Amino acid sequence: MNPEEPKKTIPTLEKAQQRLKWKKLLSKKWFFPALYMVVAALILGIAWWFQQQPFQEVSRPSIAQKEQDEILPVEQTEESMILPVKQGQAERTIGFYEESGSKESKQASLIKYANTYWPHTGMDFARKDGKTFEVVAAMAGKVIRVEENPIVGKQVAIQHENGLVTVYQSLENVRVEKGQMLKKGDVIAEAGRNQFEKEAGIHLHFEVHREEKPVNPANFLPQS
Repeated sequence: MNPEEPKKTIPTLEKAQQRLKWKKLLSKKWFFPALYMVVAALILGIAWWFQQQPFQEVSRPSIAQKEQDEILPVEQTEESMILPVKQGQAERTIGFYEESGSKESKQASLIKYANTYWPHTGMDFARKDGKTFEVVAAMAGKVIRVEENPIVGKQVAIQHENGLVTVYQSLENVRVEKGQMLKKGDVIAEAGRNQFEKEAGIHLHFEVHREEKPVNPANFLPQS
């Protein structure tokens, strides 16, 4: 017998054993569901990170522009927000997760996705009959983002003169384009569905960002 033959046989045996282990692992009923959960959590994490990235498309005003703004008439005060839905078409459902809120309010503002609970970073609107409705710009501004996300669905972001950014997610039939200037109340899209809040059905997820972070929309929207 050639003394080198065992050296060739051992790696081959090890490879066969390794393939057998993988085959047994793949045959387990729990393997693919577990793999799906890992991938789903990874996708959600990436989408969550991407969602928190700053909106840098709009340049900051120059010093000369700031000086010009200071001499504008006094009556040009900061614009107020309106509800991001046509009046009477939808009502508020899920609110913003406030760390300082009560235990009940925090529990009501958690979203379950991929077997994990996530804090709700905006305010949802929906109709009682589950039908779609028109989504409108809460304030005048410039569209800085129009895209489709695999988790939160189609979304639009609008930059406003006061530094705030409003974000509209779970959309269908988007009617605006990046760079477009909008007036308060202009129709942006219609409410749709997304994977993150699948159980919510047709709804609008609305966010307000200040200094690149989501803040409670209730602090800006009319209370009635």
